Amino acid sequence: QVQLVESGGGLVQAGGSLRLSCAASGRTLSSVRMAWFRQAPGKERRFVTSISRSGGMTYYADSVKGRFTISRDNTKNTVYLQMNSLKPEDTAVYYCAAGQNFGSFERDYDYWGQGTQVTVSS
Repeated sequence: QVQLVESGGGLVQAGGSLRLSCAASGRTLSSVRMAWFRQAPGKERRFVTSISRSGGMTYYADSVKGRFTISRDNTKNTVYLQMNSLKPEDTAVYYCAAGQNFGSFERDYDYWGQGTQVTVSS
């Protein structure tokens, strides 16, 4: 079992930055692949980015490529999402996920956090 807790969400103006954190417990983080998904109001949850167990490989959705950066610190059992140049369309609840597959589908991940709200004002 892996428990995930996200933090760092909030309200920011367009063009601003936020850094989300996802703290894991119950299992060594280095044994699982990690990802961030987001769900905007009235829309399905969508893949944002993922990172391999060592952090050596990352994958991004086209909509965030060049603006968002995923990283992990296995010694702290924490994954981060640095979000720069934020746009109003980035407004969503952001979820951290953990699993054994390095994929972009919800089914690739077994464990989910409760989500943190990110709101970008224009």
